[in-house]
Amino acid sequence: MQSNLSDYFPILMQMLLAVGFVVGTIFVSGKLGPSRKSAIKEKNFECGIESVGNARIPFSVKYFLVAILFVLFDVEVIFLYPWAINFKELGLEGMLKMVIFMALLLVGFFYIIKKKALEWE
Repeated sequence: MQSNLSDYFPILMQMLLAVGFVVGTIFVSGKLGPSRKSAIKEKNFECGIESVGNARIPFSVKYFLVAILFVLFDVEVIFLYPWAINFKELGLEGMLKMVIFMALLLVGFFYIIKKKALEWE
């Protein structure tokens, strides 16, 4: 079964329509919307608290490191769920591949523990 470029025309049209709508909406709202600038409007505001000092101060990246590691190791669920659903159909080959996958995850996890990335000061 061969496909022609004309088979992809509806997909191209949908993409162009979606991108065109987004760009057009942003452009039109920027041109038609009110634009009143003042010192009060341009002042930083967060959660009702007045901004004090410089926002560009150095801080610990431990929180972000833990968040990234959580996402990294949480992605394994995306691979574990379909494997668990198709466990019987995949057979021994599927089991072997999942053991290799889990072993690589464990190596990464032990590396993180060794580097003390999850320890707070």
